[in-house]
Amino acid sequence: MWISDNWQDYELLDASDGERLERWGKYILIRPDPQIIWKNKRTAAEWKRADGIYRRSKSGGGEWTVRNMPENWTVSYGDLNFMLRPMGFKHTGLFPEQAVNWDWFSGIIRSAVSKNPEKRPRVLNMFAYTGGATASAAAAGAEVCHVDASRGMVNAAKENLRLSGLGDAPVRYIVDDCKKFAEREKRRGKTYDGIIMDPPSYGRGPNGELWKLEDSADELISLAASLLSEKPLFFLINSYTTGLSPASMGYMLVSSLSPELKKKAAVETGEIGLPVKASGMPLPAGASARCTF
Repeated sequence: MWISDNWQDYELLDASDGERLERWGKYILIRPDPQIIWKNKRTAAEWKRADGIYRRSKSGGGEWTVRNMPENWTVSYGDLNFMLRPMGFKHTGLFPEQAVNWDWFSGIIRSAVSKNPEKRPRVLNMFAYTGGATASAAAAGAEVCHVDASRGMVNAAKENLRLSGLGDAPVRYIVDDCKKFAEREKRRGKTYDGIIMDPPSYGRGPNGELWKLEDSADELISLAASLLSEKPLFFLINSYTTGLSPASMGYMLVSSLSPELKKKAAVETGEIGLPVKASGMPLPAGASARCTF
């Protein structure tokens, strides 16, 4: 398991009976997590003084109970700064477990830039959300294309890059359906040296049709792979879908590559996770397939 353990402004204090106890900066939050099926004793004092609690409703959805939680605040990861905004469906606008993936591809980008300072690697970030991966890639020296279907999420990404001192970085922001955008890029002959994919488990297509990632993953991965340059650096796929194992994603990734790239590909698959302070054990928080060339 790859563990996101370099945070200063985030801490998973405890995990019990379907809930996370987290510290985001100076604020304590309690949020639901279906992975937490154990019911260990809640000994951490912060359980009783959380600033914000998200609880699901039996009828569907849920809501925040606010004690001392502001509408928004910032947290940092290294030199990067992110605006948090607790929103519907328990989210805060950032997935802290992804930091271990940010560190991985940032190291690859920095190495490439150090070898050839005149050439910025071109990176495509699909389903890019609020720009954690975009900011990490841009800070490492990449030229990034950030694509998400939600204008609100794209605007949040712009703000996060501005907060991180990357407002003038070479980032192209696209509000569009990722599949449709990738298809156009393929027709235009555009290629990228690195690709990041973190698709949701469920979504709606450009015509409002509902799709499940399990049914669309192979097509999406193959389409993204067709945008890789002749000498790519990396391809990263992440998923929170229980029906997609790390090995399955790795299999599809390799299968999608051209014969030439298959010869160069080095693939690793595994879960990503967060360390739980109370137990010293990791909480599984997603799955990734990583490929370098």
